[in-house]
Amino acid sequence: MLQEEQMLRALAREYAEAAADPRNSENRRLHAAVNDRRMIRPVVLIDEIPFHELNFDGSLTLHCEDPILRAAEDYLRKKLFQWKHFPADMILPPYYPVEKIIHSTGCGFSVEENTRVKDSRNNIISHEYMDQLEDEESVERFHLPVVTYDEEATMAVYNRVGSVIGDLLPVRLTGLNCYSSIWDNVSRLRGVTPLLMDLIERPEHMHRIASKMAAYHMSFNEQLEQLGLFEIEPLSLHCTAALNSTLPGAYDGGPVKRSQVWGRGMAQIFASVSKAMHEEFDIAYMKQIMEPFGLVYYGCCEPLDKKIDILEQIPHLRKISITPWADIDNAAEVIGNRYVIANKPNPSAVSGRLDEDALRKELGRTLAACKRNGCSFDMVLKDISSAGYDVNNLIRWEQIAMELVRSF
Repeated sequence: MLQEEQMLRALAREYAEAAADPRNSENRRLHAAVNDRRMIRPVVLIDEIPFHELNFDGSLTLHCEDPILRAAEDYLRKKLFQWKHFPADMILPPYYPVEKIIHSTGCGFSVEENTRVKDSRNNIISHEYMDQLEDEESVERFHLPVVTYDEEATMAVYNRVGSVIGDLLPVRLTGLNCYSSIWDNVSRLRGVTPLLMDLIERPEHMHRIASKMAAYHMSFNEQLEQLGLFEIEPLSLHCTAALNSTLPGAYDGGPVKRSQVWGRGMAQIFASVSKAMHEEFDIAYMKQIMEPFGLVYYGCCEPLDKKIDILEQIPHLRKISITPWADIDNAAEVIGNRYVIANKPNPSAVSGRLDEDALRKELGRTLAACKRNGCSFDMVLKDISSAGYDVNNLIRWEQIAMELVRSF
């Protein structure tokens, strides 16, 4: 055990030195400027990384057996690896984060599914979900959640890690970010085909489901606020930059209010529905869910470039996801500098042999469209299901992206 602690202290010492690098302060300035719609230059981020494919030098190999120390080791090793090899505009927080542990009674359902795995070390797998909401009676099983903060378990982690590395690297309790997606949740309880068919054939039934799930999210978020469980200073919000000059505003040290943090919504399965249907079945509910939040980020993998006008109904909207399946030229022209674009380059670029010419063309089109229309934006390479077991794909992607944005 002493050997594990000594090894973890060495990692913490190395991390603390990296976190003190002035690049972190500069990157904070860049991130905030993007979200304030006063961009200095585009921000580049890389997230959701298949680290299991990248351990070419053994520096990602874990040695701690103690589960709490092993989690800390995993965090530090991954952050240091990325900082060394493909940092882009990442920010290393000057502390080790211990996220507050919560429990929830849920909504009355648990996911029932069949899965298929291609790479046993990859957490991205295929899912076949069982339909649990086919009839009206099943919808009545919905109930509102009861959220509790497990302070004892949280402090056990905090104290254990702090006793080992706290004198080298501060250990900080961190809260949660908002994640409110009616249809991501419903798709896991229904499956894709029944959900999409019933939007057409049984709209009243789907409205009943949406209403129940919206009430669930409203209650969940309200309880997080009452329990003081939102994170007051998030650096990122599901991979995109979160820093800005608006939030949290005046903070008195009490429970963090929703008005002091980002709200986040999406409807990924609605990539396959019309704008009118998207508005009716998601935006109508999302307006109520997002209203209490200070700023709102909407979208994930669904293409939204032709739906910007309905998104404008969402209160406090600040940032919109524009994915590889959206038309960046159209999105940039419609959005301009009214909102921030969270641009998502195509992650398949790094899954095999990187085509550098194609990458320059893809990123160049994004940069040109956003420059032409005065957009503030970040470029986030995420959802990387594979890097082709070659770290050089990510290294070169980062180098090319940074070269292009620095000459923006």
